[in-house]
Amino acid sequence: MRTLGAVRVPVPLCRAAYRGAYAALRTYWFLRRPDIQGVKCVLTDGDRVLLVRHTYGHRAWDLPGGAVRRGEPPAATARREMHEELGVQIDDWRPIGEIRGHIDHRNDTMHCFHTELGPQPLTLDLCELDTAQWFPRSQLPRDLGRFVIEILDLAAA
Repeated sequence: MRTLGAVRVPVPLCRAAYRGAYAALRTYWFLRRPDIQGVKCVLTDGDRVLLVRHTYGHRAWDLPGGAVRRGEPPAATARREMHEELGVQIDDWRPIGEIRGHIDHRNDTMHCFHTELGPQPLTLDLCELDTAQWFPRSQLPRDLGRFVIEILDLAAA
């Protein structure tokens, strides 16, 4: 359940809204071919890495992240997104590089960050995330997002 002002929105309705918004954005991206800034965050606990599945868009296992707001520094985006999606407050991000790619008709620049999170309880935003799971780096699932391995390699360097 998500609270918008004084209104509590049931998770299924909220997820449907995310899927609808993503579909509308894909149409916009197709027409405009925009340049988008975003973040991808590598959260580790020793040799394990946290991967998530979103409730919209591509459903592969991916690194958590999100879009940079106008005027927002990428490190602030990483901090905000991890608080919103996972309920964790992280202030010690290590920038590990940038990845550029073409996804869903948009040109993405993904600012990548790493932090050693350690064992912390996570509070998932169930509207946006279907699940989150820790995986040993040597036992990653087969259905990974397009840039996961490349970003993990940046974190390991």
